[in-house]
Amino acid sequence: MAITGREIVLETLLLITRDGEYSHIALRNVLDKYQYLEKKERAFISRVVNGTLERMIELDYIIDQFSSVKVRKMKPVIQTILRSSVYQMKYMDSVPDAAVCNEAVKLAVKKGFLPLKGFVNGVLRNISRNLEEIRFPDKADMCRYISIRFSLPEWLVKQWLSVYDAETVILMGAEFLKEKPLSIRCNRSKLTPEQLKKKLLEEGVTVTDSCYFSYAFYIAGYDHLGGLESFRNGYFYVQDISSMFVSEWAGITGGEYVIDVCAAPGGKALHIAELLDGTGHVEARDLTEYKVELIGDNIRKSGLSNISALRQDALDPAPSSFEKADVVIADLPCSGLGVLGRKPDIKYRMTEEEQRALRNLQRRILSVVNQYVKPGGRLIYSTCTIHRGENEENAVWFSREYPEFKIMREKQLLPGREKCDGFYIAEFQKEK
Repeated sequence: MAITGREIVLETLLLITRDGEYSHIALRNVLDKYQYLEKKERAFISRVVNGTLERMIELDYIIDQFSSVKVRKMKPVIQTILRSSVYQMKYMDSVPDAAVCNEAVKLAVKKGFLPLKGFVNGVLRNISRNLEEIRFPDKADMCRYISIRFSLPEWLVKQWLSVYDAETVILMGAEFLKEKPLSIRCNRSKLTPEQLKKKLLEEGVTVTDSCYFSYAFYIAGYDHLGGLESFRNGYFYVQDISSMFVSEWAGITGGEYVIDVCAAPGGKALHIAELLDGTGHVEARDLTEYKVELIGDNIRKSGLSNISALRQDALDPAPSSFEKADVVIADLPCSGLGVLGRKPDIKYRMTEEEQRALRNLQRRILSVVNQYVKPGGRLIYSTCTIHRGENEENAVWFSREYPEFKIMREKQLLPGREKCDGFYIAEFQKEK
């Protein structure tokens, strides 16, 4: 019997929520596996998987009001069937509630839960009848209100409310839940942005200009990237607008030697190599052979010759590089809370303890890689998170511990306030 779209949704969500796979990797692998499915069916799978993950706290809140068994005590398969079904009923008008209920019951039976088909049917039909009457937390408890309405863990909401006003946190929460087009950067070593836009339009892709960079676009309306000739030919890279600021802040004028210490998959390093316009050299480093091979593949695809990939642990000093680099790019491992709109499972994995561990790791790496900057050179520190401990506080710490580095500028980009992911970037210059 052929597998159905809803079975694939269940399979994918279980890989993420039960087995611990990262959402973007699990979904990509599943869609690659079922490439034979029609575009409409693949779009349905993506929408339900991402939507269920994005709104899981809200969905659990709704289910708990109508179920005698709380969601946290349910079997993972039943949990997941109910969550994805409630998402469809609440957020997908094109799917009739009766069909959602019937398919959920069939799926529960097919997965070996025949005794629970009445339970699944009863909970979902009760929710369907009362969906418009569900009461959400009052704004008098702002933390709980934001947590449920925007499916953000309460600890995270508290953390953000200690820094930003409620309006800003709500703005970010709402932005994370919006469906977003993919941002790309033109490979200007192969063609002009105008030529790329023309080719994409010819392939039936919807293309929107970026408000920040003339070489960046947002694309939508395609089935999968591998199906686009322009992608296979290396005419563009998938890269968020926020990360493009790193290369722009590097102040490339030509001829610089640049070290990117945590470079995989290589987007920023390739961007800088492109800005060097055939001059200088970029050394893209990372920890594992797999990551170095990934960078290498992207270098070969790019056609650029002034960039190389090297395996190097950022925590291990490389004396041969001391005071050699005009620019060091330190885009370091972080809590990733700025990219929840693209990787929603991060908010369920991250903890305050893990944030502290990451902050300490970042400081250890900075203690090593600052040695590569030559006198008068620059260090660009960045993360894709919204957390003062990993961002502004690290910048203060670095300036204090290494007074030969002067902070020139810093910026925290916030989703909803800027048209990009949440991202932090700071530029330091080493005294001559």
